Amino acid sequence: MINIDELKFDEKGLIPAVVVDSVTKKVLTVAYMNRESLQISIEKGLTCFFSRSRQELWLKGETSGNYQHIVSITADCDKDALTVVVEKDGPACHTGTDSCFNDLVWQSEERAEFSLESLYALLQGRKETLPEGSYTTYLFQKGIDKILKKVGEECTEVIIAGKADDKKETIYEIADLAYHVMVLMVEMGISVEDIHKELASRHVIDHKVKQEKMT
Repeated sequence: MINIDELKFDEKGLIPAVVVDSVTKKVLTVAYMNRESLQISIEKGLTCFFSRSRQELWLKGETSGNYQHIVSITADCDKDALTVVVEKDGPACHTGTDSCFNDLVWQSEERAEFSLESLYALLQGRKETLPEGSYTTYLFQKGIDKILKKVGEECTEVIIAGKADDKKETIYEIADLAYHVMVLMVEMGISVEDIHKELASRHVIDHKVKQEKMT
């Protein structure tokens, strides 16, 4: 790890900080830190920035409750910019959205990014608008019993494909299962972040158990 003294603050004593969600990997905001706010961030484990408009320090979440718990702080190769990976308690933007970056300027149709979060958002949109002719609309209209039945069916298909040692078919069926599980998540109001946090907590427990067995 490098020392704060190795960082290159600009002529105003500031360094840009790109804040990234540890779960979604989405850029939440871009703010500025000075030496004092960076030191506070490290000591508290919470993001603290320097407001250029108010010319004062501000601890993110101090008034809103939307604290950002720091996972890591990394400097770029020139040591004049930072990436701050965080776990957030709430929206990062003052407008109430998860990220300050919401207005799409351009996107390639051929290289559109896929993520579980984008699929989840798509399914949420289907539930809200219920477009005619959509299979997802059909599932939401039928309700929880139908969705659970499909999850059960897809579980069976995964087992059959896996038992047959058919890798290609197993991948296909796992994808089907994942889709239907995410429909269930949307129906029940369970977010991708909820699952991520649960898995992360199990990872820590599993790690501790392994250590205990080794000692």
